[in-house]
Amino acid sequence: MNSYVLGFQEIDKTKLAMVGGKGANLGELSRIDGIRVPEGFCVTTEAYQRIIGQTPAFDALLEQLSLFKVEDRERIGEIGGKIRSVIEGTAIAKDIDEAVTSHLTKLGDTNAYAVRSSATAEDLPTASFAGQQDTYLNIIGKEAILKHISKCWASLFTERAVIYRMQNGFDHNKVLLSVVIQKMVFPEVAGILFTADPITSHRKVVSIDASFGLGEALVSGLVDADIYKVQEGKIVSKKISTKKLAIYALKEGGTKEQQIEPDQQNMQTLTDEQILQLEKTGRRIEAYFGRPQDIEWCLYEGQFYLVQSRPITTLYPVPNVNDGKNHVYMSLGHQQMMTDVITPLGLSFFPIWLSKLGASTVEAGDRMYMDVSHDLASPVVGKIFVKNGLGSVDILIQKALSNVLKRKEIHTRY
Repeated sequence: MNSYVLGFQEIDKTKLAMVGGKGANLGELSRIDGIRVPEGFCVTTEAYQRIIGQTPAFDALLEQLSLFKVEDRERIGEIGGKIRSVIEGTAIAKDIDEAVTSHLTKLGDTNAYAVRSSATAEDLPTASFAGQQDTYLNIIGKEAILKHISKCWASLFTERAVIYRMQNGFDHNKVLLSVVIQKMVFPEVAGILFTADPITSHRKVVSIDASFGLGEALVSGLVDADIYKVQEGKIVSKKISTKKLAIYALKEGGTKEQQIEPDQQNMQTLTDEQILQLEKTGRRIEAYFGRPQDIEWCLYEGQFYLVQSRPITTLYPVPNVNDGKNHVYMSLGHQQMMTDVITPLGLSFFPIWLSKLGASTVEAGDRMYMDVSHDLASPVVGKIFVKNGLGSVDILIQKALSNVLKRKEIHTRY
């Protein structure tokens, strides 16, 4: 039994090195009761390593690539193109071919599939690599799927992928690629769900983007999506966009852009009931993974299917305090115009020193914060604190705290 192919049911987070971030997350998603994930499997990084290992020109080209800097875009594009040609021109070994064929037969070799890249440095808590490698939709037939597996492997060396790795400090030699083969869903509606608002970073607000057809139109920026905001089971805002285009699957394989009928362009894409159902689903997934998630979903015949979930990497970290209460934290460094991160020695020393002065502090993002929730809980004391106390040391902090005082939950939930 080889390890070139693993079904979703065989995959969990411990298989990250074999199936990449996207593959590991799909395996975990498949384990959540009540969450529908289209069936599929992963062609593992061992298969990728087998392919590049039998390609003599690969190592020499990769060595050249490692010498470049981000500014050398023309040379990066040139060498990256040569590496892609070498990979796509290498025949897939017979035992890898047979393993893929066996899994396709079990799932249905006449079905349409999405063929998606999954790098070992992708969909991580600290770096998403979103959109850096390629995805191919509605691929039909074993030969076409094998061809697109090679294309996915090669996409590890597109100019954008190479530069992204350079900018984020990832070694080209250490990033490997798995390929996800997943049954296609042909949705009426698809989109993205953020379990924390990506604009305001509000962790109690779910933000849902939705458009007609395949989610590719939304992800690629082809259409403006509806945007729904939900907080604690209540829809708090809706933006209904004019949706002129959608991407749909073709019967013979591949996709096409299609004009949406004028009378449908300004329709609300999801019903209110579906919006609330999706919010509950997102919160379940967030609870399972233990952090805010960026989730790709689609709606087919009244049922939601989840095709990807990854951590939101753009949120500023919050202190690890789980007492069920609201807290307001004020940056100690910003009071002194010290906006850089604090050294490990400082992070160890300041809490001890400040505790002797009666101050309660926490660390987040390598910075120290003082808990001022108690001072703000009283309307009278809060106004004094903000106007004449510590809250007045910086005009921007003062404005922020003044806005916080306007929120009734700071007085009722602390």
